[in-house]
Amino acid sequence: METRRDVFQAIADPTRRAIIMLLAVASMTPNAIAEHFNSSRQAVSKHLQILTECEIVKQEQQGREIHYHLNADKMKDIEKWLEQFKQLIAKRFSQLDAVLQQLKSNKQ
Repeated sequence: METRRDVFQAIADPTRRAIIMLLAVASMTPNAIAEHFNSSRQAVSKHLQILTECEIVKQEQQGREIHYHLNADKMKDIEKWLEQFKQLIAKRFSQLDAVLQQLKSNKQ
């Protein structure tokens, strides 16, 4: 059975977030990505595998090399979820403001 990785667990890792930032600028090979980190090529490949499983990055074969690039559609899905969360929090804060204002009025 195939297990899908959670996109938020994937982006929780600082190295994976750094890889996403690199790929936001340009598509890169695993070796080119690994040059930006003090970890092994295998460690970077594991991070790329996780990001690929979450569909945050996509692989593209170019000759004998694999190039990774950012999947903008998946990033938009993440942004959409975050926007809904921000709206919920903003609504709660405005409700809190109303309660605090009412408490302040009752004291006077």
